[in-house]
Amino acid sequence: MRTVEWTDQNRVRMIDQRQVPWQLAFVEYNDFREVAQAISEMVVRGAPAIGVAAAFGMVLAGYQAPAMDVGSLIEYLEVAAVILKKARPTAVNLAWAVDHMLTVARDDIYDRAADVRQGLLEAAQRLADADVATNKQMATHGATLLNNGDTVLHHCNTGMLATVDFGTALGVIRMAHEQGKSIHVLLDETRPRLQGARLSAWECEELGIPYDIIPDTAAGYYMRRGEINVVMFGADRVAANGDVVNKIGSYQIAVLARENRIPCYSVFPTSTVDLRMKNGDQIPIEQRSLDEVRAPYGCNIVPDHYHARNPAFDVTPQKYLSGLVTETGIILPPFGDNLERAVRAAQQRV
Repeated sequence: MRTVEWTDQNRVRMIDQRQVPWQLAFVEYNDFREVAQAISEMVVRGAPAIGVAAAFGMVLAGYQAPAMDVGSLIEYLEVAAVILKKARPTAVNLAWAVDHMLTVARDDIYDRAADVRQGLLEAAQRLADADVATNKQMATHGATLLNNGDTVLHHCNTGMLATVDFGTALGVIRMAHEQGKSIHVLLDETRPRLQGARLSAWECEELGIPYDIIPDTAAGYYMRRGEINVVMFGADRVAANGDVVNKIGSYQIAVLARENRIPCYSVFPTSTVDLRMKNGDQIPIEQRSLDEVRAPYGCNIVPDHYHARNPAFDVTPQKYLSGLVTETGIILPPFGDNLERAVRAAQQRV
């Protein structure tokens, strides 16, 4: 089952992650603006998943464009690209996928607008298929870090819902489980949208992976008691020096892991690396609606006029990470040179 896919009716079909775990509902879109809105409203979420969703959004834009010639079609696609990129500013996979689709459209091999449209669809399908293959490669590498009997603290949701299929950090746990290792997972809630409690727990239920949901504030408690062997989370953007921008709360558990001598790993495809950013402080942090804090999922916990803040991500400095898991292998410190080599190696494979 894929989180995001193209249908025979020339629509983008995706799981509505706002409905999980209460129901598994699907939505379909035939307008690229609807895809942008779905990304912004977190119908689809997770850096790899929104990248592929945006790629299919560009395909929709190609079909929607009234242009009959290649030049006019590309102009329309450039406008669509701006709209899609604005949907969520932090996750680099979104911009990377949109730019890739523009590069495909601008290729001088196309003589007709119809050929550009077909080329865009084929390119988006390749990105979707490549995401699944990449996730399985990461999972194979990362599973070597987990031993039989380990308890893993996992943050947010990084499974198949956050990707096209299989997952990044949760994909590593899934692979270890499928290999027959006895793995237990502690899923922190991941407030305010509760991706850990809602989405990761649902995936563990579906896969038969033993788990417990814990409050975000209980991570240190279990670390100090010696009940956590490994910490794993994903990434929405990674700077050239190895700093990781991920779901808010990642930084604090990485610091706690270092204090308690527990290895902490970030798992992500090399497409999540932004070598233009020297460090994590240069990466823009999305600020989301205050209602997500004051009234999560419509449940008012404080009056509407109470003050709040809601950063969606934080920066985990690379010094708190034991390693970075990508499709090219496990990257160990020093991250700067090793990370760039991994990115270049992955690019050469394409």
